[in-house]
Amino acid sequence: MNQKEVELEKKKMQINQEELIERMTRIASKNSLLEVFSGVFIYQSSKPTESDISVLKPAFCVIAQGSKNVLLNDELFHYDSGHYLISTLDLPIRSNVVEASEEKPYLNLRIDLDPVLVASVMIESNIEAKKSNAKVKAMDVSPVDADLLDAVVKLVKLLDKPDEMKLFAPSIIREIIYRLLKGRQGERLSHLVIAEGDTQRISRVVKQLRENIDQPLKIDDIARELGMSVSGFHNHFKSVTAMSPLQFQKQIRLQEARRLMLGENMDVASASFRVGYEDSSYFSRDYKKLFGTPPLRDIAKLRGSLGQ
Repeated sequence: MNQKEVELEKKKMQINQEELIERMTRIASKNSLLEVFSGVFIYQSSKPTESDISVLKPAFCVIAQGSKNVLLNDELFHYDSGHYLISTLDLPIRSNVVEASEEKPYLNLRIDLDPVLVASVMIESNIEAKKSNAKVKAMDVSPVDADLLDAVVKLVKLLDKPDEMKLFAPSIIREIIYRLLKGRQGERLSHLVIAEGDTQRISRVVKQLRENIDQPLKIDDIARELGMSVSGFHNHFKSVTAMSPLQFQKQIRLQEARRLMLGENMDVASASFRVGYEDSSYFSRDYKKLFGTPPLRDIAKLRGSLGQ
């Protein structure tokens, strides 16, 4: 592009950014997470938040205003206005809003990524699926380009028009996925659909660990089933998830136990047993290490903050 075209594109992006902020601020109430369409969420926060531990599903997340830190094990991903994050696996993360205020609230749009939809867009667009590279992590941050931002704004513009949202949102979401596939994170997004390769095999292991959360981790058996050496499996798993298989299993176990105690009023011993711990004292030590406080104190604090 020549200089004039560059300036015009910058101006267009600035206008789109301002419109995105205005519309998202108006739609999402203060300090709320709102599902505006199936699998599409807007989050607003008027202040920085404490670090929160959760499992991030495969998703596309773009910030319109403010900034956020996402910690995947010991790897920090920082993104802000004009950037987006992609996750292609169910990843246990620690995250917090860094930049937000009453005058300029943090605004985030999240679209959950459906592998079937991604595959459909790839087929219809004749986008070749590249074999997964084991060195490509399942999460990263990139700047938003003009075409992607334009598609995001088109989607948000529909939020005031429910009838049009139902009619046009699916096609705009397809456009967003197309822009992502053609952009810097196209190879990462293809993790969701490639049937072969190391990354997809790791994806299957992640699914098994989540579905069989109480079962012991048998690295030798898993590696043999995948046709990998134990060291090869361990290295590939860590290259994609930024943590070892044992670290991953421990984090999802502890998060599920937290959910059981908070949401289903389960006691510590029962919750720890449900997720595969045989020793509740060992569970409590791991829990405190991850969440910062022992289970009972943490759950009491959470219930107090939720007004329960």
